[in-house]
Amino acid sequence: MSDRSILSNKEQQRLDIIKATLERKITNGQAAKMLCISSRQVQRLKKAVKTEGEKTIRHKLKGRKSNHSVDSSIKENLLKKIKDAYRDFKPGFATEKLWEQYGTSVTSQTIRVWMIEAGLWKPRKQKKTGKYRSWRPRKEYYGELAQFDACYHYWFENRYCDKEGYSIETCLLAAIDDATGKITKAEFSLNEGVVAVFNFWEKYVLEIGKPTNVYLDKFSTYKISHKSAVDNHELITQFQRAMLDLAINLILAHSPQAKGRVERLFQTLQDRLIKEMRLAGINTLDEGNKFLKKTFIPKFNQKFAVVPTKEGNVHKSLSEIDRENLSRIFSIQSRRRVNNDFTIQFKNSWYQLEELQPTTVRARDKILVEEWLNRTIHFSLREKYLNYTILPERPKKIKQLPLILTTHRLNWKPPLDHPWRQYHKTES
Repeated sequence: MSDRSILSNKEQQRLDIIKATLERKITNGQAAKMLCISSRQVQRLKKAVKTEGEKTIRHKLKGRKSNHSVDSSIKENLLKKIKDAYRDFKPGFATEKLWEQYGTSVTSQTIRVWMIEAGLWKPRKQKKTGKYRSWRPRKEYYGELAQFDACYHYWFENRYCDKEGYSIETCLLAAIDDATGKITKAEFSLNEGVVAVFNFWEKYVLEIGKPTNVYLDKFSTYKISHKSAVDNHELITQFQRAMLDLAINLILAHSPQAKGRVERLFQTLQDRLIKEMRLAGINTLDEGNKFLKKTFIPKFNQKFAVVPTKEGNVHKSLSEIDRENLSRIFSIQSRRRVNNDFTIQFKNSWYQLEELQPTTVRARDKILVEEWLNRTIHFSLREKYLNYTILPERPKKIKQLPLILTTHRLNWKPPLDHPWRQYHKTES
């Protein structure tokens, strides 16, 4: 078998050009241009072909083991570790954990090939292109736009269960900064109700400040979706009213793709956070929140955050008035009417207003009822909080008895010595 038969097409073309230079059909400069190499390299190749033959045109390592190949024992050892602890990890994430735990220097591309060969990872097909959506550039400053959303998932897998042993689907509330891609805050909760959202944002504005804009969806906690609310813009949710008091602008997304940064964040967290908590042995909401704040979020931001277009933090700090009224702002508010006996009914409980009040209270006045996050009830009128006591039971209505006139002839009774009474006695 000739040397030419074991050469690839590219190598055969290279050999033909070198032979043309040996036969003086073309110059070394022309060959260098055709092969995209230097003239000195052409001279080396000509000398090698003359002395050693056509096989020298091949690369010296062709058919041999790479100088950078990993020993088979190391490959088997790492695959065993992946099968034991990181079986459902993606190749990139598995590479990170191997480096953290064992200090390995194998690249993620190599790990990916090994996992495919071992059946631990299946290459994904390329997604079909859907509806065209134009790209929106990031905001310029940190704090200019916070994308906020919640995600229901089995974040603790089968380690967080109810009394009957069924896994509980918990909710993760998260906010990500648009300019930097940082997770500004994340917290586990049981639901996406107004109380959970208020708790989240009260801590947010106290720890970080007030973002200029908040981008979120049209969930019922954030927007009234009733058809009558289209023309009546005064119908707002408790959350909209609180953000209005704090001068935070709300932007409602018309599609999940519009706030794609926070949507993609949850995809990443469903892959990474669940496995990180599994390795750390996190089993409860409190443990998960501590792990998020102290361990996961700083590590995530260090790896995935980007440098904003412009330096600076445009989060607005809370004013003294904001801090004084923070409990009122993040409270569930409703209206009630004062009864004639100066009692107020609210959620199957009765409250008696005291006689001395900081402002004048009249019967039939409409007052504001505030349910604070610490589960206390407060009544306010003209921005003054009213004094009250809780009644043990519902006040009983006093029935007014008819007025009896003893002088009326129908109500008159004869005395004991009256002749009528004496008449009855004689007959008996």
